[in-house]
Amino acid sequence: MNRLNWPIKFIVFGAFLIVYLLLTINVFAEEDQGKKNAYNKLKVFSEIISLIESNYVETVKSDTMIEGAIRGMVKSLDPHTSYMPPATYKEMQVETTGKFGGLGIEISMRDGVLTVVSPIEETPAFRAGVKAGDKIIKIDDESTLDMTLQDAVSLLRGETGSPIKITIFRKNFKAPKEFTIVRDIIKVRSVVHKLYQEDIGYIKLRNFSKNTSSDLDKALDDLEQKGITKLILDVRNNPGGLLNQAVEVTDRFLNRENLIVYTKGRSNEQNMRFTSHDKVAGVNYPLIVLVNSGSASASEIVAGALQDLNRAIVLGTPTFGKGSVQTIIPLSDGSALKLTTARYYTPSGRVIQENGIEPDILVEMEPVEEIEKKDKDEESEEKTKLRRFLREKDLKKHLKGKSSIEGIDEGTSEELKVKKLHEDLKKDNQLQQAVSLLSGWEVMKKMFKNIRINGPDSNSRISMK
Repeated sequence: MNRLNWPIKFIVFGAFLIVYLLLTINVFAEEDQGKKNAYNKLKVFSEIISLIESNYVETVKSDTMIEGAIRGMVKSLDPHTSYMPPATYKEMQVETTGKFGGLGIEISMRDGVLTVVSPIEETPAFRAGVKAGDKIIKIDDESTLDMTLQDAVSLLRGETGSPIKITIFRKNFKAPKEFTIVRDIIKVRSVVHKLYQEDIGYIKLRNFSKNTSSDLDKALDDLEQKGITKLILDVRNNPGGLLNQAVEVTDRFLNRENLIVYTKGRSNEQNMRFTSHDKVAGVNYPLIVLVNSGSASASEIVAGALQDLNRAIVLGTPTFGKGSVQTIIPLSDGSALKLTTARYYTPSGRVIQENGIEPDILVEMEPVEEIEKKDKDEESEEKTKLRRFLREKDLKKHLKGKSSIEGIDEGTSEELKVKKLHEDLKKDNQLQQAVSLLSGWEVMKKMFKNIRINGPDSNSRISMK
């Protein structure tokens, strides 16, 4: 019986082999056809160059046409892939040092429109009132429609002290508005830190340049000496920067080896994993990360990792959604190709690109004008009620006591600092929410610990159902 089956098995095997060979031949045929089509298109390309050189109304240099063709080719891919001529490539290398010339804005293409990712604090654009999400529709008198990102960057940069006019459209604008901004050297102070309510540390990361992680260490050391027990990490309007710095910053808040971010591309070379290590002891403070639509790239990596690993509460509004990897490839003539080669993924496998990071607690930023208006409206209603709580020393132009006449109290400068911090909170409702949450952290922790051990009190207002 088995002998009779052998011819059948042989025929079946032969059939499979024929199908496999046909499929293989078909794949090679498709590849050959693809190559043939590419060669035909290159032939057409050379014909077009020849026709333009001989028949165009004006003389055109071959270099200009070829460079234009390269720009057009990379533009057909995605907004972050670009060709950088030698001069532009040198400018890009200067950017990551933390000192460069320009307006102080990070820009990107969103739905084909030149969009401000975020203004950098204390720069000409920030002082002029440019905001994250603004659409730049003109640079001087040139429309940005169909303009490449690299061309826009080149136009925005210029000599220090020279003015530039940009036309912006914003959601709440009835019509586009012109902003005239004077270019300046942009010196980015990467890390800023403050202290709120005696034990709440606040650290703002403005970008991720080569010194960010070391500057963060200094800020953490200083705050630790001041006795902080909780921390706010602010990456709002942080356009990103160096990937290794995003990994280093995240590592400062983790105490064991964890996956921070990984990348996936077409080739295995682009598939990378970045993890924390135990070389640096991570800080254990309860942590809130502030984000908004201006938080992009490296900022989203930090927020996404700390959120996925349950290390921090993310508060604010959804982030920008720039989660693609650009590889800079130097070329033979000193130029370079910035090529999108992979996508970023958070530890749990979420795609950052386009989706961004959704905050755990959604808090829309209330415009300063509305806050000030609200304060004025409330002031008239509350003024009468508050009078009975005021003391003589609280009245304007009150008669000074002896100690005040003889000299200023030692605490005056400290009081001014506290006053300034209160003003910061008054103008920033997202920061206000973060401080409020952390202020009640210990109370909530004790309450829920008690409920876990003893069960809910019958008189308690908290229901565990």
